[in-house]
Amino acid sequence: MNTHAINGNSVSKCTAVYIGMMEYNKSLALQRRLAKEIVDGARANTLMLVEHPHVYTLGRRASPSEASVREGPHPYASVPVLSVDRGGQATYHGPGQIVCYPIVRLRPTFDGPLAFVRALEAGVAATLASFGITVSQEPRPTGVWTGGAKIAAIGLRVSRGVTTHGVALNVEPDLSYFDHIVQCGDPNAQATSMSAELGRPVSVADVVRPLAEALAAAFGWRLTWESSEPQHTAGASVSP
Repeated sequence: MNTHAINGNSVSKCTAVYIGMMEYNKSLALQRRLAKEIVDGARANTLMLVEHPHVYTLGRRASPSEASVREGPHPYASVPVLSVDRGGQATYHGPGQIVCYPIVRLRPTFDGPLAFVRALEAGVAATLASFGITVSQEPRPTGVWTGGAKIAAIGLRVSRGVTTHGVALNVEPDLSYFDHIVQCGDPNAQATSMSAELGRPVSVADVVRPLAEALAAAFGWRLTWESSEPQHTAGASVSP
């Protein structure tokens, strides 16, 4: 994992907001709105942190067969399966997983999407290290892995130089929901979580601030917080 993804021309700051539970399509609409505001120069780079109700999403490289939930027993058969415009393949979002959507300009901080992905991986790795979890260093598909299992998934879209979608870190989700998708195109890939690795409960609330701070540090940016769901202009810089 390359932890040196940042060049010397870093943007100085970004804003973070923790929204809590939000339905997936609503969060996607909000990402698109924030991205337009950033393109228009009306908003600072923003880290949007949410949880989602149970949902499977299929990226541009995924086929419907990679999510077999309709063939599974209750409750999996009732989980929505959505095709979305990010890169990557099939993934799962649900309670107990923190999702960070970095809505940010790539330039001038990052040379391109790959450098940004490496910075996301480095930020997640630093977050996990702060809890005593070591990530795998050997070559793996995109994302963050520990002990041979995937603990965080990454999928992005870049339009007009601004990113949407992002990184999903498994804190304490029900891992059985991953049994109904093919992760990274590999039917043998396994999922894990922070709680599973540590052998004790970890809550999303425990991870929100460390994750945002570690990502901002990996980007080389100064972090401020908004107090509520983003509005059409940047909100007050206060802690959640």
